Amino acid sequence: MSERDKNPKDNDLDPDDPQTGVVEKTDARTKRPSLYKVILLNDDYTPMEFVVHLLRGVFHRSEEEAVHIMLQVHQDGAGICGVYSFEVAETKVGQVISAARSSEHPLQCTMEKA
Repeated sequence: MSERDKNPKDNDLDPDDPQTGVVEKTDARTKRPSLYKVILLNDDYTPMEFVVHLLRGVFHRSEEEAVHIMLQVHQDGAGICGVYSFEVAETKVGQVISAARSSEHPLQCTMEKA
């Protein structure tokens, strides 16, 4: 038996003891990551077929969705390809720009906070 167990009065909490305190339960919630829109910008030189090809390949859009986004880019000057976390959006922008440059098209792609 330890010394503390022998005298029950010694087991009482001492308010002046620096080891005595209140335990607070914190609610650990993870914050959802910020989302970013990936936006294609219109130009007068990139063929519409190439834009549809990129939308299907990089953004995994159906033919119908790709044509719709391409027409939005063509008519409005910009179109949203998708909304992603920062890292995914950054990767997709890089893939679009890389594919456009390797095909010698001036297509521009940006991202902005959703």
